[in-house]
Amino acid sequence: MFAGIDTHKDTLALAIIDDGGRPRVVDEVPNTNSGFARLEHLLEHHDVVRVGIEGSGSYGRAIAIHLAIASPKLTVVEVPTRMTARERGTQPGKGKTDPVDAVAIARITAREHNLPPVRLTVGPAADLRALMAYRDQLVTERTATVNRVHADLLGLRPGFQAEIPALGLKWQINAALALLDGDDSVRAILCARRLQRVQQIDAEILDITKQITALVEASGSTLTDLYGVGPLVAARFLAEVVDVRRYPNRNTFASANGTAPLPASSGRTIRHRLNRGGNRQLNRALYTIAITQIRADTEGRAYYDRKRAAGKTSREAVRCLKRRLSDQVFKTMRRDLEQNIDLVVDAADANEARLTAQRQAA
Repeated sequence: MFAGIDTHKDTLALAIIDDGGRPRVVDEVPNTNSGFARLEHLLEHHDVVRVGIEGSGSYGRAIAIHLAIASPKLTVVEVPTRMTARERGTQPGKGKTDPVDAVAIARITAREHNLPPVRLTVGPAADLRALMAYRDQLVTERTATVNRVHADLLGLRPGFQAEIPALGLKWQINAALALLDGDDSVRAILCARRLQRVQQIDAEILDITKQITALVEASGSTLTDLYGVGPLVAARFLAEVVDVRRYPNRNTFASANGTAPLPASSGRTIRHRLNRGGNRQLNRALYTIAITQIRADTEGRAYYDRKRAAGKTSREAVRCLKRRLSDQVFKTMRRDLEQNIDLVVDAADANEARLTAQRQAA
């Protein structure tokens, strides 16, 4: 038996199918601990061996971790949203409902054998993910605030950009505050408050970055040994990948991060096209590494030049380099894993020990 779970904030839609893809159980449980217990009972009662979860990184995160840890004999995998939509499209006339989606997820789970296991984002990996998300939020807020300040200063101090072309550095913010010193108009006061808010954001970003750097160093990861990989880029890989064992080989990892090109051949035309799928956070991290290497005298720059000499466009050469870097990152994370440098193993063991203690106490 196979199962599919369509996750939402309040509910979890469950579908259990047989080997022929026929629904045997279609149910809906609350997205709470009591709902988890009922769902786990149904899976055990019907001898489900593999369950797919859509949204295991958001609304389905709690149930994914629960099943992966509490039911070690059960294989729990991620099902991409796009695959569910395509599967649903093969059943015209049924529309879109949570039970229909759950059945589609279950059929994908039974058919697709290369789906990655769910990410057990717990322990240090979960902390890194939360810190990175918060830092991204601060950076977004800073950008919006600085843009507003530029608009304000254009009206308050025309021509200010000749002296202060940007507001990215500490001295530039102080210079902008000095321009407004002594101006008691409402617009000047509000602009000064925005500049002070930028200073607060900068201090908070610095503090969060220090925490992220400390966690990366504590993990023992050697990703930072790669040229162009700093603590923030390394943290992105550790937080998003979590456990590199989820990917059987470098090709599945490249497919998961969107650097593996997709075949788009027809007739006599043999070609590949850009893969716009995959984890875009990982794809962006690989792009950052690629651009950093291209700007320096590195092996990555030499590889980029060889691709350009072979007739590739600049964008195509960068994509080729990203694919190569994906292999290097995968190799490094696998090597770290073999040396017992892993964010997941200890956390999973700790959670298993905690669950065992709770069962014994009960």
